[in-house]
Amino acid sequence: MGDMRKDYASERFMIVSKKDDKVIDLKKSPFAPGNEAMTNPSVLSLVAKDGMLQRLQDFDDEYVQGWSIRVFESKNPIVSIETENSYSDRPHYSEPAYGYHYIVVASPKEKDTLATIDTEQWSNILVVVQDRLRWLYTQKGVTYVSIYADQGELAGSQNPHPHLNILTFSTIPPIIEAEAEASYKILNEKGVCPMCQTVNAEMGGPRQVLQTEGFIAFCPWAPSYPYEFCISPKKHTTSFSKITQKEINDLSLILRSTLGGLAKTVKDVSYNMVFHLSPEKKNSRQIHWHIEIYPITKSWSGLERGYGIFLNDLSPEQAAEKLGASCRKELANLVGIV
Repeated sequence: MGDMRKDYASERFMIVSKKDDKVIDLKKSPFAPGNEAMTNPSVLSLVAKDGMLQRLQDFDDEYVQGWSIRVFESKNPIVSIETENSYSDRPHYSEPAYGYHYIVVASPKEKDTLATIDTEQWSNILVVVQDRLRWLYTQKGVTYVSIYADQGELAGSQNPHPHLNILTFSTIPPIIEAEAEASYKILNEKGVCPMCQTVNAEMGGPRQVLQTEGFIAFCPWAPSYPYEFCISPKKHTTSFSKITQKEINDLSLILRSTLGGLAKTVKDVSYNMVFHLSPEKKNSRQIHWHIEIYPITKSWSGLERGYGIFLNDLSPEQAAEKLGASCRKELANLVGIV
């Protein structure tokens, strides 16, 4: 397993990830039913039986059949608990790429996407993710748990079968650290959570995409990507692991509606979906958790890569108008309003 290196001066990290050289049969998806032997044994296989969901797991060469969601350790992990314990100082700073890497297969159907999975399945996925998150924070060496999904080749997906990645780190990722620091500073100076302030400002405004009882989706004021949007709880909350089943069901509805709306608005779109969560262990730097979706509709220029100044040919207001129309139709279909 590789190491995690830090930039000469900034807090930017990169991981040297040494992939397994074993050739995988590209005609078979290792995530599809019947191909369970191509992955590590499941730590959780969710099976619907007699109207109930059973939590099972693989044992040795006995694989659970008939699963709807399957969780297992990645065979090509980005981080590993078996990494070498080696460090080096700046200017060539490095530390072990220590952590856990789990795959959550979101559907047994290869043709499904994150935008076509139904809301009940999404609720089950989020419960599984929530449970794995809680367990991981009980493990030694886990400072932060990251959750993300890549849809499409341009977004970095190497397997089109719908799935999520759960990775842990022994340090807080730089973007989360910067966001937490900024939130802490604004909270101290102005006495208000910046995300709460944002939610109040965007609700019902020209950048709102959709809202449900407890969540709002909106295109940010200064997006890095055309059609980028964020899903946030309306009320102030810093812990995803503590949200209720009712809130999970509501989140599933807005997730499915917005991802479905995005797929209808931008054909064959690739995108990344990233959960921005607070560290669950004791930490004064907390954030109002939310989910960010980055559609990949164009390549970045030198200005964007080299200076962090982004160019979009579509304003967030225009994007929200187009997305909102598609997402409202998706929502209406999902709740039975035709």
